[in-house]
Amino acid sequence: MPTAHPVAELYADHHHWLHAWLRKKLGCSERAADLAHDTFVRLLDREGLVRPQEPRAFLTTIAKGLVANHFRRQKIEQAWLETLARLPQAEAPSPEARTLILETLIAIDRQLDALGPLVRRAFLLSQLDGLPQAEIAARLGVSVPTVKRYVAKALVACCFADAD
Repeated sequence: MPTAHPVAELYADHHHWLHAWLRKKLGCSERAADLAHDTFVRLLDREGLVRPQEPRAFLTTIAKGLVANHFRRQKIEQAWLETLARLPQAEAPSPEARTLILETLIAIDRQLDALGPLVRRAFLLSQLDGLPQAEIAARLGVSVPTVKRYVAKALVACCFADAD
């Protein structure tokens, strides 16, 4: 008799538990179901999955990352909706453009999150606050050439993310 796929076994043994755990965290059964599903999809995307010794801890680790991403996305969506609400009606983008802009903001956030905190902070101070490099260097306690490298690294990460 063939052995079951490790993900199938994890699913059969722990899906109900994971869904209940996520439901407690999120307060929403439907969203919990989505994230439980996403957890197992992540496992299917992995090559060479071995059976974890502590399956619930293993699944919890993956699910926590998905929950964090969910809340992060919610914050970005909320900020985007607030920005749209402040725009005059004549300047409001089309529904298609709104969706594309939101997806772009989420992709940029993901790219910036992958950078170190100083790189991210230097980039945001430069691009959003418009601070000169010397002031950014003073705030971060680094040299101006380091600020230049940080900003360049962040720009490359954001602008050429799809080139990978």
